[in-house]
Amino acid sequence: MQFGKHFISLSQPQVMGILNVTPDSFSDGGKHSSVQQAVEHALKMIEQGATFIDIGGESTRPGAPDVSLQEELDRTIPVIEALADKSECVISIDTSKAEVMTAAVNAGAGLINDVRALTGEGALEAAAQTDVPVCLMHMQGQPRTMQQNPTYDDVVKDVSVFLEHRVQACVDAGIDESRILLDPGYGFGKTLEHNYALVKYLPNIMDLGYPVLVGMSRKSMIGNLLNRNVDERLAGSISLATIVAQMGAQIIRVHDLQETADAVNIVKMLNTIK
Repeated sequence: MQFGKHFISLSQPQVMGILNVTPDSFSDGGKHSSVQQAVEHALKMIEQGATFIDIGGESTRPGAPDVSLQEELDRTIPVIEALADKSECVISIDTSKAEVMTAAVNAGAGLINDVRALTGEGALEAAAQTDVPVCLMHMQGQPRTMQQNPTYDDVVKDVSVFLEHRVQACVDAGIDESRILLDPGYGFGKTLEHNYALVKYLPNIMDLGYPVLVGMSRKSMIGNLLNRNVDERLAGSISLATIVAQMGAQIIRVHDLQETADAVNIVKMLNTIK
């Protein structure tokens, strides 16, 4: 798939490093608040095996407050510009705001990763005009309230239908199907059982015919099952990354690069054995 100026083969699983330039993200908020700190961390993740770096300037953890457009621009764009000058990785912008999408791609981003699946005002039009791939994620509700009482008739079917509808909206807006990725949205308006159903039946999402990006690193679906704090979820995160890599997920979004890349490289090796 072409991500801006970079072509990345998705025939084997790739690892995406998470770079939150926010003060309040659930796992690493405030750790990379300066441009220099953020770029240094991104370069370290690239050295450890990240093909993608996903930069976010607004926390989407449950209960997270909204961030103004200018604040999100101020947090993300300088980091994107600096990283684009120093590396050859694919930079992903994690945003739902049309203006941030446009500015980020102009600054060097090659992927738009939107937890709201381009439902925000002007987002579809902005994404279509950038000519870079988009990742459409399923979320029930909004970050402030999404975990209060998530309900589904059939979570796997409901998520699949939603994603199909968003794909059609993208196509209608002029976004070619070759530029679309899907994300089931683990932890975004789902109970523990919903999340693990979407792991077990991830092939159903893949059957929609688009590359799949998954993000479960350090999330509460690990902590609540295993009774582990955020900084104790490495084993669970790697286990889930390995499982979805074996299932065929194309991009795995993680905090712990070295450890996850090692696990994914083992899966890649197994994939080469006939």
